[in-house]
Amino acid sequence: MTQWYEALFENYGRKYDQEVFTQGTAGECDFIEREIHSDKGLEILDIGCGTGRHAIELAGRGYRVTGVDLSESQLRRAREKAREQGVEAEFIRADARELDFENRFDLVIMLCEGAFPLMETDEMNYRILQNAGKALRRPGKLIFTTLNGLFPLSHSIDEFHASTEVEGNAVYKNHTFDLMTFRDHNTTYAEDDDGNLKELQCNERYYVPPEITWLLKSLDFQTVDIFGARLGAFSREHTLRTDDFEMLVVAEK
Repeated sequence: MTQWYEALFENYGRKYDQEVFTQGTAGECDFIEREIHSDKGLEILDIGCGTGRHAIELAGRGYRVTGVDLSESQLRRAREKAREQGVEAEFIRADARELDFENRFDLVIMLCEGAFPLMETDEMNYRILQNAGKALRRPGKLIFTTLNGLFPLSHSIDEFHASTEVEGNAVYKNHTFDLMTFRDHNTTYAEDDDGNLKELQCNERYYVPPEITWLLKSLDFQTVDIFGARLGAFSREHTLRTDDFEMLVVAEK
């Protein structure tokens, strides 16, 4: 059975790159560089790399980057963009739940809900974190964003998405947030690169900070820092608030 996240990203590379939430790449990579002290000797793994926007930006700055994604369609667009920009980065089709990298990378990134937390069960999401940790050398760092479970407790997800709608971008409607599972169920409407409209029943897992900390500590991460994720302006100065739609997580082994 094809899952919603597989159907969504099929033939959606060019349109994906036009989405509002993809416009902060350079600023987000500035934060990544600060976190690794601009050490060009480090190897970086981008899980759920999509069209390669962070991988290509970092490779263009001189880093060795490997991007993995479940969608061959998204990876084709990533390779195409890398060629156009004269950038060298490796892109591999792989399922984040089944990665077999071990002690190979110094930094793992999963940004803009790259793989985690899109999976249909908590166990699958956990396996992604587990594989990210396994891929890291020691010392190593994991940087990722995920949906902030504090947000829907005091805000309407419907109203949030309505306030950020832009013509031509995906539209998210009919949100139902389940307090027992912290999953948001919604209908997503998106137009693919050929102009065909997709209507998908989606659900995503929201996490609260203590959950993320416990999950990562159980995977032998020594420090876990959580901040509010601001588009294109990641910073350790942004204390997580209830009105942050996403949280930014930095964990070290």
